[in-house]
Amino acid sequence: MKIKLCLLLAGALAASCSGNNSKNNDSASVSSKDTLPATAADAPPVNMQYCFYHTDGTQAQDTTSVSMLINGNKVTGKMSWIPKEKDARKGTIEGTLKENAIKAVWTYGQEGSKDTMTVDFQLRGNALAQKPYKYDAKTGRQLTNEKADYTVIYSMKNCGN
Repeated sequence: MKIKLCLLLAGALAASCSGNNSKNNDSASVSSKDTLPATAADAPPVNMQYCFYHTDGTQAQDTTSVSMLINGNKVTGKMSWIPKEKDARKGTIEGTLKENAIKAVWTYGQEGSKDTMTVDFQLRGNALAQKPYKYDAKTGRQLTNEKADYTVIYSMKNCGN
């Protein structure tokens, strides 16, 4: 009798986990809602840790990861850009949160030297959006393109990985 009950429970559990068999896999793509500006009503919960990643390059071989702790309006964390065949940038971010927008300074090391860059993020549900960088020919440095929209989209990931 116990074996039949266990089999019945296992079958019910398997059926409940099968989910929707729709061929539309929304979790693997960025939806239009992820690229729309967020509002104050979308402001994230505070006193939480968030982790995100973004891949780019011709074969998605370059990875940027962001791990941030939001405590009130203060944001601290780590950010790493790890390209496949170039020198990585790894460091810390420190900034402020206002509604869903984060303005931070990324202090990183690259090729044995230390540098800083401002970074602008926007929290959007399960995604993080960033303003892209631009190259300043006069200084020879990358900087955040303040006039651009938040077009670099990061996916949320488990902070334990």
